Amino acid sequence: MTAASIADANLAPSRSMEIRDISAWYGRHRAIRSVNLRILPNTVTAIIGPSGCGKSTLIRCLNRMHEVVPGARVEGGVLLDGNDIYAPDADPVLVRRTIGMVFQKPNPFPMMSVYDNVIAGYRLGKRARKTVLDEIVERSLRSAALWNEVKDKLHHSGASLSGGQQQRLCIARTIAVEPEVILMDEPCSALDPIATLKIEDLMHELRKRYTIVIVTHNMQQAARVSEQTAFMLAGEERVGELIEVGPTRKIFTNPDDKRTEDYITGRFG
Repeated sequence: MTAASIADANLAPSRSMEIRDISAWYGRHRAIRSVNLRILPNTVTAIIGPSGCGKSTLIRCLNRMHEVVPGARVEGGVLLDGNDIYAPDADPVLVRRTIGMVFQKPNPFPMMSVYDNVIAGYRLGKRARKTVLDEIVERSLRSAALWNEVKDKLHHSGASLSGGQQQRLCIARTIAVEPEVILMDEPCSALDPIATLKIEDLMHELRKRYTIVIVTHNMQQAARVSEQTAFMLAGEERVGELIEVGPTRKIFTNPDDKRTEDYITGRFG
């Protein structure tokens, strides 16, 4: 999207996304086929399904990360408050600032301090006074529920933190650039149960200000944190398709599609 469209959209109190007929390829292999999905503003949408069904591919299409893979391509559109992020004049850098991503494995920059990790993305192409940077660091770490744990360690290496703290540091780094949507790709899969609970509690707080999409293999986690759940499954030729989407309670208690019920009840996957 263009700088003007992002600036205009930022005036809105919340952000909605609409995935329109998205298909994605890795070279000649089609990974997902014709996915249509509306993501509601200020909610958590969980994407579930067995391994290899295209969950991570789909979420990477939502901020144009998929296309950075050599040979990868996308067809279809993703609308953020009506603006297509795949429009010819869309700026991928601006898209990725507006739609942030938290990855499966915590990835703080190991040669940077906690402080510098938080503002790494904000500093790209910008100059700011130290007082402004200090405010951004504290605000972002507070938003990520990490400030009280690291306020005396701001100049220690980000890699010196525990795994759960590193993941919250990565969330703080994402928040620092003031996105409108946060994508989370299996953010708790490498964490212990206590750290996982902290991330889940954090998501409940973050959805008050952000639209969140989470890919998770943990169905209990999806049931705990999301208002909407989308179920994906790989069909013929292992091409991922969206089978069913709806309110999380309905998906887990009374799904419309038998394949969804079979997966939820553990009959496969």
